[in-house]
Amino acid sequence: MHVGLGLTMQALDGKADAEVYRRELGLAVRAEDAGFDSIWFSEHHFSDYQLTPQTPMVLSWLAGQTKRVKLGQMVTVLPWHDPVRVAESYVVLDHLSGGRAIAGLGRGLGRIEFNNFRLVMGESRRRFTEYSAAILEALETGYIEYDGELYKQPRVAIRPKPLASFKGRTFAAAVSPASIELMARMGVGILVIAQKPWETAQAELADYRERFRELNGSEAPKPVLVLVVGVSHDPQQARRMREVYLQRWARSTVEHYEFDNPGFAEIEGYEYYGALAANIAKHGLERFNGFLADLQVWGSPEQVTEKLLDYTQRCDAGALVIDVTFGGMPDDEARANFELFATEVLPELKRYDVGGDIGVTYDAPVGVQSAG
Repeated sequence: MHVGLGLTMQALDGKADAEVYRRELGLAVRAEDAGFDSIWFSEHHFSDYQLTPQTPMVLSWLAGQTKRVKLGQMVTVLPWHDPVRVAESYVVLDHLSGGRAIAGLGRGLGRIEFNNFRLVMGESRRRFTEYSAAILEALETGYIEYDGELYKQPRVAIRPKPLASFKGRTFAAAVSPASIELMARMGVGILVIAQKPWETAQAELADYRERFRELNGSEAPKPVLVLVVGVSHDPQQARRMREVYLQRWARSTVEHYEFDNPGFAEIEGYEYYGALAANIAKHGLERFNGFLADLQVWGSPEQVTEKLLDYTQRCDAGALVIDVTFGGMPDDEARANFELFATEVLPELKRYDVGGDIGVTYDAPVGVQSAG
């Protein structure tokens, strides 16, 4: 099974930005030799939540530090960017890495980011729909053009030309049922970020697969599961992972995304989050933080392996992306978590056959025919 390392660069508990970058980039460089199959960075701006404003730049740097691992974005938040620049960034990363880029698309949720980019949050679903259509076509043809309600782009060439097709190595973050329907229509795979009961995720994935077959005439790519993981031989330390660091991580996630903000109910495309806020108000914020933490995985190497394989089987997933540095964890504990996962959990996961790898790697440039 394909197992990736996800790095979020959280600057919690007063950590200096330079210290966060030193540690996270150090682990990124070591990930290939440790046996990981890919390295992923998300995109966030303007806060301590995640110091990841220039993901293509970081992944391009990593392309020069590595030879084998795939390089993924989870995700590029499309409404925050010009689609031409997004298409160009994926194509350039693919050239720099010899075909190791994995595209990740999303529409964003953080109000702090929409506000500081001076964007209308209620337009995000429509912008995501139009931008993604234009970008996906550009990555296949080498040309981008679109005439939509919000996005109008005259036909122009993407240079350098795409190295190869991104089909099978493009994934999108989908949380609400409406987003899952959209991903099926787009013909892309799904990044399942653990925010719902696993039974709900299973049911929604079944609906997605059925719609994908109806719309595309083929089987959907297997989903990628994104999880936060703490592992230790010491039961007390494993419990500390949950009680301290996963709780801090959950709290920072709720605060950044404002999951408890009922105002989402009034924003087009975010009605799902308005209902979530109502549910949090009913049951309490601390209870929701605990729920979010408990969707993640912690325990001994054997327990962590068992839980991760269980989630993989239940979701028929094709890959895992694992975050092992989270919640303001000190450097020594973060390194210990990375090392133990890499030496005792990762080999067991990689023995599990899910029927193939995600994406493809090209040894030489592949020509892409233009569309007309």
